[in-house]
Amino acid sequence: MIARRLDGAAWATLIRTELVPRVAAFTATQGRPPGLGVILAGRRPESEIYVRNKLKAVSEAGCRADLVRIDEDATLQEALDTVARLNADDGIDGILVQSPLPAAMGKGAEQRVFDAVDAAKDVDGFHPENVGRLSQKRQTLVACTPLGCIELLEREGIQIAGRHAVVIGRSDIVGKPMAMLLLNRDATVTVCHSRTPNLAQMAATADILIAAVGRPGLITRDFVKPGATVIDVGINVLTTAEQVEHLCAEGSAKRRAFAEKGSVLIGDVHPNVAEVAGALTPVPGGVGPLTIAMVLRNTITAAELRCGVLR
Repeated sequence: MIARRLDGAAWATLIRTELVPRVAAFTATQGRPPGLGVILAGRRPESEIYVRNKLKAVSEAGCRADLVRIDEDATLQEALDTVARLNADDGIDGILVQSPLPAAMGKGAEQRVFDAVDAAKDVDGFHPENVGRLSQKRQTLVACTPLGCIELLEREGIQIAGRHAVVIGRSDIVGKPMAMLLLNRDATVTVCHSRTPNLAQMAATADILIAAVGRPGLITRDFVKPGATVIDVGINVLTTAEQVEHLCAEGSAKRRAFAEKGSVLIGDVHPNVAEVAGALTPVPGGVGPLTIAMVLRNTITAAELRCGVLR
């Protein structure tokens, strides 16, 4: 059995197309487009790519998309002042702070900056108010990656209610909101992490397995119940031949890509899981494009809520 490929890129393209009329309607009634402001600190190559893709998707849908840069050596107060300016800008409906922030801002800086974002503009869903609303099943703005995973499951017709879902990873950005979204859709949810004993055995009880730990190839076929749906949230860059040879079969597309480019992306899920799972997201082309589509959706939703279009 070879797992069915869950094509997040194709669904993301469709979702972005579906959202264009909402942007047009908002613009026609409000006299301006929905607006997103993205704060980027420093010039980390991966952050540059993520931000560029987000701004491109938002702009192509007809929204205002502003990039606000702050220096690598900026202070925490400078970051907070930047958030305050975007909070006060009536043309900006959504604010996204690209993480990670520079280490020089100090321990706990990221949480302080996230907390400073107006909850009504928090398109990342990280503000305590939005996290609390999610826990009470009253959410409006939800973390984009978990929301994209749910969107994929629902559009692919994969049953959530009554199923056992195992989430590997307990981060505030993915693991915890992912578990809550699944619970709110009547799944029985188990959250596992680095201190979970017998991790493989626990994972292998899942009908739906979500891997979000940031360790390339951690989830092997031993972690997967035959026929289970596996959502791979991890994005890891392999840069050595030893890594690629350890994880990727000889003659595989991943090995060919590495030979051509000198690096290759792999998720948290080992390629051999495709031999066991019933359905599996690829990396790249799985969860990533849906995360970006959810940034667009949350921006539009935030704009509509702020202007009373949605209540």
